[in-house]
Amino acid sequence: MTIRDYQTTDYDQLQSLWEITRMGGKFRGDNKEIIENTIKSGGKLIVLLQDDKLIGSSWITNDARRLYLHHFGILPAYQGRGFSKMLLDESLKFARKTGLQIKLEVHKNNEIALKLYKKEGFKYLGDYLVYIIREYDQIQY
Repeated sequence: MTIRDYQTTDYDQLQSLWEITRMGGKFRGDNKEIIENTIKSGGKLIVLLQDDKLIGSSWITNDARRLYLHHFGILPAYQGRGFSKMLLDESLKFARKTGLQIKLEVHKNNEIALKLYKKEGFKYLGDYLVYIIREYDQIQY
């Protein structure tokens, strides 16, 4: 098992992981340039590999106020083996070094992820609703 920083050669496997786990993909704007820009802006993308197969990711972006944990997940065939805890620990080591708060979004019915995040110290913010605009050409002015 290897945990390391993302390399551009990981991109195709990363896209596959994100599509299989439905965490993201090109349709959400998750392309090489965006990944590289977020890393240059103080973020980090951590990958988890078994042999040479990319089986997990943790993408942390930085807006200079706080960190955001995105695209955190493990391929279904590798879930339930403690890999998510290893990946989250590595992510939180990075976050701790920055001194910034870290925030994430998780689906309310994802009980396994909720249990992990709560166990690691994440606190529920209350009754916040999350909204997004993905395509500006849909907006009428």
